[in-house]
Amino acid sequence: MARFSRIEVVTRMKETGIVPVFYHGDVDVCKKVVEACYGGGIRVFEFTNRSDFAHEVFSELNKYTIATFPDMIMGTGTVMDAPTAVLYMQLGTNFIVSPIIDAEMARVCNRRKISWTPGCGTVTEISRAEELGAEVVKIFPGTQVGGPEFVKAVRGPLPWTSIMPTGGVKLAEDNLRAWFEAGVHCVGMGSKLFTKDIIESGDYGLLEDRVSQALEIVRRIRGAD
Repeated sequence: MARFSRIEVVTRMKETGIVPVFYHGDVDVCKKVVEACYGGGIRVFEFTNRSDFAHEVFSELNKYTIATFPDMIMGTGTVMDAPTAVLYMQLGTNFIVSPIIDAEMARVCNRRKISWTPGCGTVTEISRAEELGAEVVKIFPGTQVGGPEFVKAVRGPLPWTSIMPTGGVKLAEDNLRAWFEAGVHCVGMGSKLFTKDIIESGDYGLLEDRVSQALEIVRRIRGAD
């Protein structure tokens, strides 16, 4: 059962500004990554369902996070169907992120009042997702869909839309500024934050520093608005 309501989830997403997107098959690596992210200021974390037995890793990781960082909101990404969403709900996920729109997935999430963020690539898809109950929609892959200019254009006719781009969001201030000035709700960051060299070397202190720097950039950009 989710520990955080869908309203708390989407509010925390906006407050934090960055949602890390990460998967690793070694739960000890995942624990270190969550710890570094938490130390850097992250309070919403998306574990991606990327491999066989990923749910077993998430189960142990979520229990660890609840015990160690109780205010960290753990969720699940790369969920492709309703049965998988239900599986992760049983493991205590607080939100579901998907690269696609699936009506049955929306229904099972809404029934349990779990935040559901589907992937969209057009205004029609965004409208459909909101009709199905999505409070925040994901544009993916963010850069290929159209980047910050796409977000800005969408929010003209749909100013109520809350958008989280994932894919192509970079740590550089000019890139983050472009997204946030376009009006995103928050951004998802994966490989640009969790670089291969950091994970392979186990330099979690550097990861914590990168997370802290990224959040400081977001605060600076928002403070200038």
